[in-house]
Amino acid sequence: MSYLAVFLIVGVLIFVHELGHFLAARWVGIPIARLSLGMGPALWSRRIDGTEYRISWIPLGGYVLPDIRDGGRSFLEAPLRARTMFALGGPVANVLFAVVLFSIESAVTDGLSLHSVVVQPLQGVVYAILMLLSALPIALSGQGEVAGLLGVVAQGGAFIDGNFVLALRFAVVMSLNLAILNMLPIPPLDGGKCLLYALEWLYHGAHRLQVPLNAAGLLLLLGLIGYTTVADLLRILQSFVA
Repeated sequence: MSYLAVFLIVGVLIFVHELGHFLAARWVGIPIARLSLGMGPALWSRRIDGTEYRISWIPLGGYVLPDIRDGGRSFLEAPLRARTMFALGGPVANVLFAVVLFSIESAVTDGLSLHSVVVQPLQGVVYAILMLLSALPIALSGQGEVAGLLGVVAQGGAFIDGNFVLALRFAVVMSLNLAILNMLPIPPLDGGKCLLYALEWLYHGAHRLQVPLNAAGLLLLLGLIGYTTVADLLRILQSFVA
């Protein structure tokens, strides 16, 4: 059951990330064609004010699809500020959600008080972000152990072990991880998009670089996913042999 809990936690965190993008788009006036809870074919859908709200068959995460019926021209012509806010919406949502989860954990373990549900969560999230940022260079240099989805499920399930408070702590760390990793300056991650928008602000012709840089970044990310998946499988097989 702990492994299923990890799977569900990761799915919720991904959906929160996409919901952040959706709310940011609504705020800055970027039209959205679809907001989906889950992946794959639609189980249920309804269109409201030009946006399709969908529940999909595969209960993992979700996604936001901007309205690109004109080939994406209207999105690319949106103000840089609007596109930047849209990109930042996901990571910001994950950080705020981590604060909420930390507040719930503090209320469960320390009782209800201003310090436990406000001060302590804010301090804890800031400290966790600093710790994750300090560990990021080690992980990227290859000196640390990098885990993919399989590794996260295996290690997270063992960590949680059916404990609600540990599940909350795991969700806090994973939510902050999702925010930080998405802010890496690699297209098509959110941080990479912000970098491209900054270049476009400095030089308008930089928008021509979006397609090749996004393609190169996607290949890099796919390679990293493949590497971490193989590494996870090897670790899991070694644990069975041991």
